[in-house]
Amino acid sequence: MSDRAALLKGIRVWLALFVVCLVLSGATAFPLVHELRWTEEVLRALSVPEHLPGLAAWISRVREGLDTVDAEYPFVLYGTDWLAFAHLVIAVAFYGPYRDPVRNVWVVEFGMIACAGIIPLALVCGPVRGIPFWWSLIDMSFGVLGIVPLYVVRKRIGRLEALGAPSVSG
Repeated sequence: MSDRAALLKGIRVWLALFVVCLVLSGATAFPLVHELRWTEEVLRALSVPEHLPGLAAWISRVREGLDTVDAEYPFVLYGTDWLAFAHLVIAVAFYGPYRDPVRNVWVVEFGMIACAGIIPLALVCGPVRGIPFWWSLIDMSFGVLGIVPLYVVRKRIGRLEALGAPSVSG
């Protein structure tokens, strides 16, 4: 396998991993009410409230809030439907660099900027919305973990470009 082919294959594998994670992250925003009920049941079954009472209390509080919103103001959950949709749309954008990484490197860079933007968003909006700091750290981890495959892809695209590789679209 040539260097060019190996780089292209590696880029595509990393991009596929990133897209799968983005789609899964988005898809979980649709059934929030049911997910929180299930999560609370699983935590109780695993005796988590005895070992991590803060986590259990937070999950319970969020579940109660979602139950109330679902029962009395279900239209508010429409916002999380849009959140899920946005994840799916962004995932589709990564087809460009999958198809032609050099020409569409800007999509990878956009994704890296978005991942970095998660950190100030969580640090600013978390306290405003009453989110515990430890939960904001979990949210920020999505940005940190998300930027890793994109950084690898960006470096490989640079190497592919340095090879003077022709466009791979078509």
